Amino acid sequence: MEGETSWISHCFDDMTREIGEFDSFSELSDEGNKEATVVSVDLILPDDLLERILAYLPIASIFRAGCVCKRWHEIVSSGRFLWNFSRVLSQKPWYYMFTSSNEAMGYAYDPILRKWYGIELPCIRKPNWFVTSSRGLVCSMDSDSRSELCVCNPITKQWKKLEDPPGLRFSDYSALAISTNRISHGYTISVVKSKQVPGNFYQWDTSIQLYDSETMMWVTSLTEVLTGWRAGDESVICDGVLYFLIYSTGGGAPENRHGLLMYNLSTRSSHGLLIRSFVPVPFPLTCGRLMNLKEKLVMVGGIGKPDRPDIIKGIGIWVLNGKEWQEIARMPHRFFQGFGEFDDVFSSCGTDELIYIQSYGAPALLTFDMNQKLWRWSQKYPVTKRFPLQLFTGFCFEPRLEIAP
Repeated sequence: MEGETSWISHCFDDMTREIGEFDSFSELSDEGNKEATVVSVDLILPDDLLERILAYLPIASIFRAGCVCKRWHEIVSSGRFLWNFSRVLSQKPWYYMFTSSNEAMGYAYDPILRKWYGIELPCIRKPNWFVTSSRGLVCSMDSDSRSELCVCNPITKQWKKLEDPPGLRFSDYSALAISTNRISHGYTISVVKSKQVPGNFYQWDTSIQLYDSETMMWVTSLTEVLTGWRAGDESVICDGVLYFLIYSTGGGAPENRHGLLMYNLSTRSSHGLLIRSFVPVPFPLTCGRLMNLKEKLVMVGGIGKPDRPDIIKGIGIWVLNGKEWQEIARMPHRFFQGFGEFDDVFSSCGTDELIYIQSYGAPALLTFDMNQKLWRWSQKYPVTKRFPLQLFTGFCFEPRLEIAP
């Protein structure tokens, strides 16, 4: 496999800068007795039980555990441990924030331990590449030709370069999405491409290309001409359905500037023309983002002012039920103000039950827990803004050990 390395060897190198020494609690003492009773965990727990316990730790704590002793190091490096880890349903997603607009360098934020870690990405060469993730795998696509695609696991640094997708090599707009099967670890990648019909601004050639990791082949699943609408750069696969945002090219009313289309990947059908699956968005939105949270489609977007839809007055979160949007939360004003110079450009992404929101103009990162309905700032980013036009971008991914591309 391309780029395959042992996860345990490089993860310790990356993490030890941020993680302190592991605190050993092998000594148990009874305050009523003057003599301390020393109990060794190695003598109490058999390997299989210890493996199961360690598998439920956060990723960073597993790295710590591997530094405790030779036995623990061998356990967390074993294939059986990875099998136990695969039984853990999910890990809270980490957020990777780039430190530069030109180089793919940055830090990953762990929301459980609330720490930033320096991680080198194995195959993303520029921060402006398209990036999407699903269950431990991260898929990237170059922003120039939009035909160079890679899939990697940022934790283990295993990666694979895919064959170029068919169809248009250069498109006006492209949207990338990936869906990974938690049981088989197989994955599906979709690329929605949109290109203006020559001489006709209102008509756009739209195609959906799909990659199957089992067959290792691309297929062009659909081609269609949209009139009055075009696809953009936002899509997600949720419960076997591909969703992607579309944007009006007809100059209509602000409330009709955006919409959502659906394409069933199982039946390879949109029940006729794509436009028949159209779902309007609830408000004139800026920076609308789609995400899969526990197989439910969630959308985050900036709510525009009634008279100036290009100016954000707040940020909302919605869940799609059938063809109806249900508002889940709006960012409280004190958090909205906390971004400082919050213009109309921001980024958001999420998985499991956690959503990340950041402004492109500042390294401030805000989280929203869908389960607890809790807003919270992350720990301070290790890098500060050095010049006015410096931009910060990022993406989130679930840290997994057992999944490989």
